[in-house]
Amino acid sequence: MGDQADRQPTSRRIADELRAAIISGELADGDKLPSERELAAKYAAARNTAREAVGILQAEGLAVAHHGRGVFVRQRRPLMRMGRERYSRRARAETGLAPFRIEVQKQGKTPHTECRSVTRVAPPADVAERLGLVDGDEVVRRENWYFADDEPVQVGVTFIPVTIAEGSPLATEKKLGRGSIYQRFEDLGYPIERIREEVCARMPTPVEFKGLAMPPGVPVIEVLHTSIDDKGRPFEVTRFVMRADINGLDYEMAVED
Repeated sequence: MGDQADRQPTSRRIADELRAAIISGELADGDKLPSERELAAKYAAARNTAREAVGILQAEGLAVAHHGRGVFVRQRRPLMRMGRERYSRRARAETGLAPFRIEVQKQGKTPHTECRSVTRVAPPADVAERLGLVDGDEVVRRENWYFADDEPVQVGVTFIPVTIAEGSPLATEKKLGRGSIYQRFEDLGYPIERIREEVCARMPTPVEFKGLAMPPGVPVIEVLHTSIDDKGRPFEVTRFVMRADINGLDYEMAVED
């Protein structure tokens, strides 16, 4: 066994020992890793070898580099998406906030959102199917980027049938006022009553990788969300793309007979 470890590349051996220290808690969330110079001296290795070892941990999502400051153990406590609570009408009425802001504040972080575009487009096929649209129907597309403590955590693209959004702030305004998007839907007669969420994992696109400031090798969680009103009508679909290294999903639901 020892012979096999001795034959292992030095960069792998350094990475293995650092990983073990992170998993055991010896290196805690937010701790700074030893510098390349320190690692090179400790293991009698070249600095390039030490850099490769740290790169292995970054590719695994265990460490993150902050320019000019060094490399740190990534925070492992995920930002949880509370599937059962996040669309609560009571919480929206009490706080006047959108679901993401309520969620992030509850978890001790500072939320920030940017609506980067509001356009009118033909819907993607999967969106058209979930909204019951036919060829020729158009949707309002709203693109929002979400931040917690100024770190990008997810992007959400919302699709709303033009027949619902037209003539309302949903079709033209980036800022939607108190209660945000779901209060505006309720104002139009579409209170959110049920949701359907389809969840999968995949690797990020180049745009997502750059925009979400993702470390190499980390996948995204994609949540295709459909809102359904009290009459059983689907009225919006949002495709959320979330960094898998800092987001988690928490769902609680009744089990059918």
